[in-house]
Amino acid sequence: MTDEQAPARSLLEIPSLPNLPLIASLPWIHHREGFMARMLELAEQHRNIGMFRVPLPGNHSPIFIGNVSLAAETMDESKYEKVLDGPLVPIRDFAGDGLFTAHSDEPNWHRAHRILSPGFSTTSLEHYYPAMTRSLEALLMHWRRATAPVDVVLDMTKLTLDTISLAGFDYHFDSFSRPTLHPFLQSLARALQETIDVLRRPPFLERLYRSHRARYQQDIASMFALVDTVIQERKQKPKESWPRDFLSLMLEEADPKSGEKLSDENIRFQILTFLIAGHETTAGLLAFTLHQLARDRELFLRLRSEVDQAIPRDLPTMKQVLELDLVRRTLSEALRLWPTVPVVTRAPKEDTMLGAFRVPKGQPFGLLLHALHRDPAVWQHPARFDPDRFLPESVKARTAAAYKPFGVGKRSCTGKHFALIESALCLAMLVREFEFDDPGPLVNMPTLSPKPKGFRLGLHRRTGTR
Repeated sequence: MTDEQAPARSLLEIPSLPNLPLIASLPWIHHREGFMARMLELAEQHRNIGMFRVPLPGNHSPIFIGNVSLAAETMDESKYEKVLDGPLVPIRDFAGDGLFTAHSDEPNWHRAHRILSPGFSTTSLEHYYPAMTRSLEALLMHWRRATAPVDVVLDMTKLTLDTISLAGFDYHFDSFSRPTLHPFLQSLARALQETIDVLRRPPFLERLYRSHRARYQQDIASMFALVDTVIQERKQKPKESWPRDFLSLMLEEADPKSGEKLSDENIRFQILTFLIAGHETTAGLLAFTLHQLARDRELFLRLRSEVDQAIPRDLPTMKQVLELDLVRRTLSEALRLWPTVPVVTRAPKEDTMLGAFRVPKGQPFGLLLHALHRDPAVWQHPARFDPDRFLPESVKARTAAAYKPFGVGKRSCTGKHFALIESALCLAMLVREFEFDDPGPLVNMPTLSPKPKGFRLGLHRRTGTR
């Protein structure tokens, strides 16, 4: 019997972890670097069939896809769409129908997408570039004063939060003037962690976590209070004094299709979405890239040479940043190995086939991006860090489905250009000014968006720098 004549198979036939009463597969998903590190291991074990099931407490049993050939089928926008699953469902508690957490059929997603997309174009980003340079200067001053190894993840988090808050709604957290994160940002971090923890918690133990849930609700209330205050204070000012930021854009502009404006509640959700999607992911990207450069002297010197030639002194213009080819390719390779949004969930719009399997309408599939980005059927020596994978001829020869760090289709990340410009600017200036000590082997944090664990970087001012 040929493959074409073989009967369609049921999804019940795909490999699955054991499913015990009450605790499901919890004993089989533990990993010191977190849930996603374990999913990568499972994807490697099931490369041939391409997918597997992971029973979780509460009768939730997600299916994950770990090879490019199957994932490519789910990227057909005419047949599949983004759906919410995993942590994105509880994140709606505080991000609502913002761009990242809205359902595809929610009116506010379409309305906000049409209003905000022009603000993220390369041309429009010139307006927000000063926020990037201002936040970077604070980081540079902090590192110049350092007398001990710096906490890279904390400092990259402060940098990206300050940048997105300035560009997004002209709010000054001034993170480098404080030893810890602003209370608002601590609430945000705790709330994000709770959205992961609650998924792994057997329902019968939920009563033991009442204090966690109470703190979660308090954190949400405090975040809403600050953002709502910022919105009201802006509305009370004369419009001619409003800064050119995303908050002003959302308050002023109407949807070009419907003529409707965003509600204050939805603007609150969009601001929180900017903070969630615009800080943790970019901080992780920068931390992973800096860790790699601190361990790869040859690449470090290649990057420094490119930056020295293009930007010998002072802070660069945005145009100069965009022309840093090796810097861009290095960031792309870091996103390949360590995608900071590790899963994208897709579901078919109608009953269909996925490979040899029958798939009912609405069945979610989690695309494991870090597994796709390491699929040996596409990537040679996938564990090797090699920015030359992103030379034009290599990109052209590779299927687009193999590299999706910013998501898929119309629901891909609206702010990707913002993130890459901010990251390239930071990376270029740090490489130009500092020497890095080797921090030792990479270990990941078990967090929602992965980051290096315990990454403290010894650094020294480069001879001859100001």
